[in-house]
Amino acid sequence: MEARSVHQVVDTGPETHARSALIPLLQRVQARDGYVSQEAVAALSRMLRVPAAEIFGVLTFYAQFRLKPIGRHVVKVCRGTACHVRGAPLVLGAIEAELGLDGPEDTTPDGEFTLERIACFGACSLAPVVVIDGDTIGHIDPDKARRLLRKLHRGSPSPAAEQAEASDD
Repeated sequence: MEARSVHQVVDTGPETHARSALIPLLQRVQARDGYVSQEAVAALSRMLRVPAAEIFGVLTFYAQFRLKPIGRHVVKVCRGTACHVRGAPLVLGAIEAELGLDGPEDTTPDGEFTLERIACFGACSLAPVVVIDGDTIGHIDPDKARRLLRKLHRGSPSPAAEQAEASDD
């Protein structure tokens, strides 16, 4: 994000040049761009007169902020207790293998998918649960997860639309 774009975000509200506005401004930048870039941090640092290291401290403290662009599709896997005992580790392994992700990487090289491991969605009666592009899919197994990802990769409709069609059968 260019400094000019950051100025547009910063200049959209009252008290936006105050140090106390840092978190709301970071939220605005992320809402606009999908993540907070190093360029945005540098521009905010200059505008708010806050050291970039302090801004990075805020960004890395709060889980809501991203420092890298996310994929076109976001896949979230619940790792809560109910999901764990009902097979979430197998589902997560299948998703990681299907997307070719291992280790700390969370976005595929083609920018198509981002994988997030979530502590708990609070949808324990649906365990194991994944959320794909905001659509909750419960009682998922590794094969179903792989099929959904393959269909999304080919441009199929959202998992929620597909799940609704399947329940009509």
